[in-house]
Amino acid sequence: MPWAVGYRVLCARFWLQSARTNGMDAPTRTDIDVPKWKCQQPLELKGASTMKITTVGIDLAKNVFQVHAVDEHGKVALRKQLRRDQMTAFFVNLPPCLIGMEACGSAHHWARTLQDFGHTVRLMSPQFVKPYVKSNKNDVADAEAICEAVTRPSMRFVPVKSVEQQAVLSLHRARQGFVIARTAQANQIRSLLGEFGLVIPKGICHVAKQVPELLEDASNQLPGTFRRLIARLTEHLKELDKLVDEFEDQIKAWHRSSELSLRLEKIPGIGPLGASALVASIADANSFDNGRQLSAWLGLVPRQHSSGGKPTLLGISKRGDVYLRTLLIHGARSAIVAAQRKAVNTNVWLASLLNRRHPNVAAVALANKNVRTVWALLAHGREFRPNYVPPQLAA
Repeated sequence: MPWAVGYRVLCARFWLQSARTNGMDAPTRTDIDVPKWKCQQPLELKGASTMKITTVGIDLAKNVFQVHAVDEHGKVALRKQLRRDQMTAFFVNLPPCLIGMEACGSAHHWARTLQDFGHTVRLMSPQFVKPYVKSNKNDVADAEAICEAVTRPSMRFVPVKSVEQQAVLSLHRARQGFVIARTAQANQIRSLLGEFGLVIPKGICHVAKQVPELLEDASNQLPGTFRRLIARLTEHLKELDKLVDEFEDQIKAWHRSSELSLRLEKIPGIGPLGASALVASIADANSFDNGRQLSAWLGLVPRQHSSGGKPTLLGISKRGDVYLRTLLIHGARSAIVAAQRKAVNTNVWLASLLNRRHPNVAAVALANKNVRTVWALLAHGREFRPNYVPPQLAA
């Protein structure tokens, strides 16, 4: 090879020059023994591309997704960044494996999509994934933490919701948004009138009833500009009220078509709104071991701060879905009022509780009991019986 001959000549010249400068005699041999170089075949690349992926963690986002995958031995097999249009093509060619994601925006959509490809998908609350982040927060570290957390035996997973359940929850969220906007609009009208010395009692019904009378009254000396403003705001309040009623009618229509929702409506303190929201939010009641876990998931159990073998219970934790907890507690208040109107309260447990505790405490306790009843009906497929007695108590 030409390059080999040139290399040998260069080495010989360098060796002769070194010998002269060191005072050594020049070699008498004309040929120089130079080590021969052998060309070896390149090593075969072994590593991530040849490993079998068993677990994948995905850090979801709007446009860019970070993927972290490990093999059956827990070694890193893949770190990759995918765009939204690359997700489907990547996972459809991946062998079935365990995939973990945080329960955040679009998580249920991707969970259903990946399940259709044959993968096992698990959703986790972000607060349970956070302890597994080893360094500063970034997409790579988050994906690695998700991949680690999904393999933990004690991890709590979020059930994957169906398209229908998400649609019903969207109706609830939209209705609740209009309820908040309606309340804010009524408060604004009341505060603006208060600046002119016109005070309206609390309650939307008083605003809708008394504002037209105040606008027609010429003795209050309101400017024409202000009268037109209040009239326009009142019309907006009526529009919001119509939207709330419209969405509520759609929720009730879905409620009448759902067997599970109709079954939950029979429980005192749970109406069509609460029943439909519970069915859509819980998704799979069997994901909870018992009724207390479901109640704790909704934040209706006491917060615990125990140490040294001494149990210490504080107020209710108020964790979980605020909207569901609000519906349950307000429904319990209505059930308590209905029970107090009766001459003879057939619910002995509730009557005894009202004699010992404040009605607000009794309302939370009744909501807690109703949630446990909901779990029993959904998990075991039972019908509600008002006079049901547990077997151990009956014996």
